[in-house]
Amino acid sequence: MITDVICEDPRWDDAGLEDLSEIAAAATLTRLALEGDWEVVVMGCDDERISVLNADFREKDKATNVLSWPSEERAAEKAGNPPLPPKGPDPELGDIAISYDTCAREAAESKKKFADHVTHLVVHGILHLLGYDHIDEKDAALMEGLETEILGNLGIADPYTI
Repeated sequence: MITDVICEDPRWDDAGLEDLSEIAAAATLTRLALEGDWEVVVMGCDDERISVLNADFREKDKATNVLSWPSEERAAEKAGNPPLPPKGPDPELGDIAISYDTCAREAAESKKKFADHVTHLVVHGILHLLGYDHIDEKDAALMEGLETEILGNLGIADPYTI
């Protein structure tokens, strides 16, 4: 198992967050050729909980779809691919929180399958754990391209097409 899933909101159990997270993590690590026993903690919560986390850690007092906390800083010093983590004694990549309410709303608004949207957001969160970001246009294009490729490998349509 790559993911350790904690469902604070029971709707995530019914939605299959554990399986979706494992599939997303495996596809992401495979695409990046990260071998070994890596670990990611995924917490499924609701808008109320993620709003508190977003306020505490990002000073944004509102709900969001996914948050991530890398176990260590992995961002590239300049635009482009961040260095991949070396194999070492600590396989922990970090933690992700994902809100059921926001994911369900976004999936409905964009007419996407809920499971596909959740898979996308877990891939997105794991890429953040690995140092990818979307702060500037070049890094955003790189990250979105990876997300699209990883999801395509899973048979999920490009999430950035309208």
